[in-house]
Amino acid sequence: MMKNSIIISALLFASTNFCFAQEMKNKYLTTRVDNTVVDDYFGTKIADPYRWLEDDNSEETKRWVINQNLITEDYIEDIPFRASLKKQLTDLWDFETIGTPSKHGNYYIYSKNNGKQDQSVYYIKTGEDGKEEILLDPNTLSTDGTTSIGSLSVSKDNNYLAYDISKSGSDWSEIFVMEIASKKSLSDTIRWVKFSGISWYKNGFYYSGYDTPEVGKEYSNKNEFHKVFYHQIGTKQNDDKVIFEDKEHPLRNHGGNTTEDEHFLIISASEGTSGNSLYAKDLTKENSEFVTLVNDFDNDSWVMDNLGDTLLIFTNYNAPNNRITYTTLQSPKKETWKDFIPEKTYLLEGANFAGNKLFATYLKDVKSKIEIYKMDGSYLKDLELPGIGVSYGVSGKKDENIAYYSFTSFTTPTSSYKLNVAELTTELFFQPTIDFKSEDYITEQIKFKSKDGTLIPLFITHKKGMVMDGTNPCLLYGYGGFNISIKPSFSVVNAVFLQNGGIYAVVTLRGGSEYGEKWHKAGMLDKKQNVFDDFIGAANYLKNNKYTSTEKLAIHGRSNGGLLIGAVMTQAPNLAKVALPGVGVLDMLRFHKFTIGWAWAVEYGSSEKKEDFDNLIKYSPLHNIKKVEYPATLILTADHDDRVVPAHSFKFAAELQKQNQGKNPTLIRIESKAGHGAGKPKSKLIEEWADIWAFTFYNLGKQISKDYLKK
Repeated sequence: MMKNSIIISALLFASTNFCFAQEMKNKYLTTRVDNTVVDDYFGTKIADPYRWLEDDNSEETKRWVINQNLITEDYIEDIPFRASLKKQLTDLWDFETIGTPSKHGNYYIYSKNNGKQDQSVYYIKTGEDGKEEILLDPNTLSTDGTTSIGSLSVSKDNNYLAYDISKSGSDWSEIFVMEIASKKSLSDTIRWVKFSGISWYKNGFYYSGYDTPEVGKEYSNKNEFHKVFYHQIGTKQNDDKVIFEDKEHPLRNHGGNTTEDEHFLIISASEGTSGNSLYAKDLTKENSEFVTLVNDFDNDSWVMDNLGDTLLIFTNYNAPNNRITYTTLQSPKKETWKDFIPEKTYLLEGANFAGNKLFATYLKDVKSKIEIYKMDGSYLKDLELPGIGVSYGVSGKKDENIAYYSFTSFTTPTSSYKLNVAELTTELFFQPTIDFKSEDYITEQIKFKSKDGTLIPLFITHKKGMVMDGTNPCLLYGYGGFNISIKPSFSVVNAVFLQNGGIYAVVTLRGGSEYGEKWHKAGMLDKKQNVFDDFIGAANYLKNNKYTSTEKLAIHGRSNGGLLIGAVMTQAPNLAKVALPGVGVLDMLRFHKFTIGWAWAVEYGSSEKKEDFDNLIKYSPLHNIKKVEYPATLILTADHDDRVVPAHSFKFAAELQKQNQGKNPTLIRIESKAGHGAGKPKSKLIEEWADIWAFTFYNLGKQISKDYLKK
């Protein structure tokens, strides 16, 4: 945190475009307004006075960012228990974690963090009881822990490891290759990779990326002409072959992957975040052509594996809750697909083969259920899970008898289990030791009626025996979009909130995939208002049933969830005392003009279409700020966020500071050398959440004991 003398010096140095206004503890900048920027949307004139903040490379924007951060730091530094919360987060996070291992021939590869490392380290053993050795340590790749490893991929012969790294949280990544036996790094380096897997075929791999972007606009320019390449080990990137591209549709994304036996190459093409076309190529036949399996974008389908010449396709075509079908390249059209695992009344999330059995992971009422099938698709039994919570599926290989799976809940950290597939017996592989007494807390799941009468699930976690008298601090979290499920899982940051007497609530909003594609579609495009109504309904349920009150309620969401919070606080500014919109999509008229934002038009619509504009302008957070009293607001973003560019948060903060009529603070926290969230080092997470919880508890009127500092 900065000292007051530094802040005063910096502000005196700043541009004359900025000035102070003080209200209570909070100081605001008066952000320059440019009244000359006005857009015409089908005859409706919309001013954009902070358009200049979209240029994050301009000196004026850089000064604005510095000064906003200084004001926020000054405010939070004065909260007396911020140091106590930081120590509590640091101490609670200090526990060893081991990821679920993957087996590659005689190699076992897994991640591990000793509790103090910014990034988890990848280890390797030769044989299950072999000597543990470091394979990759991302903590050595940067001095501040901001370089992270995204994915690992081992070649079929188990000789090579390809992995991608990302710097400062950017979506851009680079791929490197290692010889596993010697741990020698090869000369192969692939740049400008984005939204890509790494899929091996013979002595090389497929990956996806873009042409080299314009210098200075790497983190903001629209991404176009996504291609699938093939890289052969030992060659230069310039020699990589383009395997699949679409020169007529610049805004389509393409991903390539091979089946486990390298029999087929599968290409998936998408125009947005939902729906894809699908192509397959038989790699066993020389000069074979791609065969079209799906030529529209009406559904989500992917080839999960093959059994010889038969392709197994996971799809929601004619199955909103998903099913597994089968077909061949001789009968490729989706109308001819036959059921392998038919659709059920609950959601199929994924399926994997291991030890000649199929493990299908379902989500039933937002809790995991794993069903085991024989190779002919006939049901065998359920896999017994450790309790009511979430597993992310069984990982293994068809010809291996040992597989692994994980399990977690709101109050239990993630544990890993080893599965003997032949005997279907399970043993605990790893369980973390953490200074959090799970047995002292309880999670309940209730359902309430939203505005239109739809029953909406709500998870509520709190200490056992807590008196519900309306005086408890409560954080309500939601997402509601892009067909993404928000499921029970353990989080250290939420555990700290619970330890300090908070109630943590998660609402299962429409727009997600918790109840299949129908649930998703009920919260997208012109149905987006359902998401906001569901969230407001959850907040009112918590208050009406005395879990909390308006003065004790905080609301939080990230990304699409940041949009959620921005929309809710502008539609219902008196709903909560604290609002925490994180890396949010807040300018709904221009989101499609930056990086990958164009792909979200499938979910939101686009202001370039009149019917979509008429809907978007109704809830776009930036355009619905009015002169009223708003909750205490801490807007969260990062300077390297090339998913949801920080201009969304910059413009929203500037307008909110201008229009807020109350005494609650309106601040923005802009993280440096960080992106949308993935790969953020533990040290930055601790600092961020110490600030968030300090701001939240302080504005909820909750005093945190300083006694923790004495421990």
